[in-house]
Amino acid sequence: MPKIELSSGTIDYQDTGGDGPVLVLCHGLPMNEKQWRKVVPLMNGYRCVLPTLPLGGHRRPMAPDADLSQRGVALLLGEFIERLALDDVTLVLNDWGGGQFLVSAGKAERVARMVLVACEAFDNFPPGPAKAGAVVCKVPGGVRVLTWLMRIPFFRHHRSGYGGMSLRGIPDEIMDEWFAPASRSRAIRRDFAKFATSAPKRATLLAWSERLRDFDRPVLVVWATEDRLMPREHGPRLAELYPRGRLVEIADSATLVPEDQPERLAEVLTGFLIETGAEPVRHVDRA
Repeated sequence: MPKIELSSGTIDYQDTGGDGPVLVLCHGLPMNEKQWRKVVPLMNGYRCVLPTLPLGGHRRPMAPDADLSQRGVALLLGEFIERLALDDVTLVLNDWGGGQFLVSAGKAERVARMVLVACEAFDNFPPGPAKAGAVVCKVPGGVRVLTWLMRIPFFRHHRSGYGGMSLRGIPDEIMDEWFAPASRSRAIRRDFAKFATSAPKRATLLAWSERLRDFDRPVLVVWATEDRLMPREHGPRLAELYPRGRLVEIADSATLVPEDQPERLAEVLTGFLIETGAEPVRHVDRA
């Protein structure tokens, strides 16, 4: 897997390559690029770039003084896009919504459009059921306790936690991979705790949200009808907030739409890309 050295440390990323329009797909806490494993093969004609951000599932610890706050990670994402010289990027978020803070920080020059898939928004950082986990992470040793609990099927699959993020169920081997780095590395547990406890106050989050009105490029908001983490009303509210926003709801899905409805998500995403000028590159078979 390729890696790149950024100001806060080294991160891994997946890159399908090619000369098609660029999609940068971001994951949640403490996930990695595997969150998109069902969708990427369906995006023929596009270059999919998937950074493994330091949200707790990353394989390499960041520098001890790294800013891993919500905004800090968003700026790190912007640095990643700039360092790879990616232009006309379609930024795709699911679960973690902090990538939107590139807009409020004035660092979204390379982002041509956004796709917000059942993600944190407004003052929903972290989402309701995850707030208890954030409290645990504030306690010394809390992340270690959390990773230990996630080995127990009752906690792992409970509907008020990760078990409620997918109607289909997240495979155990994927969950094992997401929690393995923090279970093995004290430094990664430090990073995990930094991010998990970094949500700004409600007034700050709402002030940042107001700045999103300045993003005058196309935005597709994809909301899941069975989501337990992201309020149903946030979908239309987000679509109205962005000057060129539009809403699509996907039925029979919880937060992790790439897990529950990958084909439908790929269909909606491709349609939006084509409508907004990001046509896939089709290679002619000359054999």
